[in-house]
Amino acid sequence: MFRDRRFLNYNAAGFRQDLIAGITVGIVAIPLGMAFAIASGVKPEYGLYTTIIAGLIVALLGGSRFQIAGPTGAFIPILLAIVLQYGYEDLLIAGFLAGVFLVVMGFLGVSNLIHFVPRSVTIGFTTGIAVIIFTGQFQNFFGLTGIEKKEFFHESMMEIIRQFYTVNTYSILTAAIGLLVIFILPKIAPRVPVLLVALLIPTICTILFFPGRVETIGTAFGGIPQHLPSFHFPEISLSKLVALWQPALIIAALGAIESLLSAVVADGMKSDVAKHDSKRELFGQGIANMITPLFGGIPATGAIARTATNIRSGAVSPMSGVIQSIFVLAFLLVFAPYASYIPLAAMAPILMYVAWNMSARKAFVQIISLRSGDSLVLLTTFLLTIFINLTIAVEVGILLAALSFLRKMSGSLDIKESKLTDVEKFKLATDSGKELIKYKLSGPLFFGTAKNFEDRYPKFLKTKQSTIILDMENLTAIDATGEAALSALLDEARRQNKRLIFKKVPPNKVNLFKRSGLFEKIGKDNFFML
Repeated sequence: MFRDRRFLNYNAAGFRQDLIAGITVGIVAIPLGMAFAIASGVKPEYGLYTTIIAGLIVALLGGSRFQIAGPTGAFIPILLAIVLQYGYEDLLIAGFLAGVFLVVMGFLGVSNLIHFVPRSVTIGFTTGIAVIIFTGQFQNFFGLTGIEKKEFFHESMMEIIRQFYTVNTYSILTAAIGLLVIFILPKIAPRVPVLLVALLIPTICTILFFPGRVETIGTAFGGIPQHLPSFHFPEISLSKLVALWQPALIIAALGAIESLLSAVVADGMKSDVAKHDSKRELFGQGIANMITPLFGGIPATGAIARTATNIRSGAVSPMSGVIQSIFVLAFLLVFAPYASYIPLAAMAPILMYVAWNMSARKAFVQIISLRSGDSLVLLTTFLLTIFINLTIAVEVGILLAALSFLRKMSGSLDIKESKLTDVEKFKLATDSGKELIKYKLSGPLFFGTAKNFEDRYPKFLKTKQSTIILDMENLTAIDATGEAALSALLDEARRQNKRLIFKKVPPNKVNLFKRSGLFEKIGKDNFFML
């Protein structure tokens, strides 16, 4: 481990800094781990298992010096949907598959492709996830009982409305105390771990002033075991792989996006150290997600807020992530019985706070205000995330973004008549003895612009000149559809007894023409490089 370049020049002073940072992040990770697990439809201890195991593996095998991995809010909607549709055991299989996908992504260098996911799509589904998390806490905030978990957002909201008569004023009071702590504490004591205090104070208040009046982790889940679960490999069958590969791929894609984004944020916060290795980061995240389900944990990824807390607390190496995992494990082994007293109403404001921070409100409003194709992509992704599911939202969002891009690109091929040079007049007019006209092509000639090019055929060929020069010096790209369009133009020109001269075709495009056979069809004499 210490041969790792992330541990170069590591010393005792660095370990002391990592010790402080690791404990600080561990304090933040404990309430979040439990809260994210509950919101995902599983027991709170599974969030702690994930924090311990995934956090340790990513710290040791990941590509970032400061990355803190664990359960995150972004996974909540898709994990909850899997639990409701397939059950907890199949969630473990989906998490394992996601880990396999992440390892493959790392080896294939897919990390570079993540940057091609449009911002309108990421902001759309991130804000949609935030809405789902926020509204998903209404049940615990208001202390509602008899709520049946639903897969779809509108069904969940209708269920809350139907059962709102069961509202518990003690739950509201407990949640309100937690909210006040979250709002006030950072202003008077910014260094104090606000989320842990926002969990402890409402818990103490319920124990002292109205015990037994609100639902707790103990009454809802039977408490938290004081140990890690034993190794258990889930039963994987072909039918389960077929059913779960798509949600697993979405978990992997979302995990890759969030972990790499977190690593980039860490690079920006610590610009004086080596940047992260994205391939190794995906590999580490993949191994973590393959091993964590074998001990009952849920999917994990790099957590931006906890990684930032790690850096602000003075971390200097991945050892802080290792210490964070050891600290959470110690909490599990020593204090797990006391976690049974934590009211679910105290968890609600913590998750609402997380949702509010991840909602990207300013970016959402900015893109919507553009009233462009990006606005449509954003709104569609946002609404599909909320009312259908994240899988469909991402697929449709990327498809719409691609169509919007193609529509913009369709007009990016510029074709205009250009003035003939003296060299052209001398070389070509003398050889052919016929008049010349030149058109200059600028931009890409591909399937998105080929229709625009084909619409110009009549103008090309209607001219009285019998020799037409196509200046391709500024042709930036061409694909098979673009080649087919050129071939069709060539056929039509020959039918009308007109000659096509291809001028200054870039060398790489000439080689492409040779491989496809278009070079031979055009004829060597019809290429003019001066």
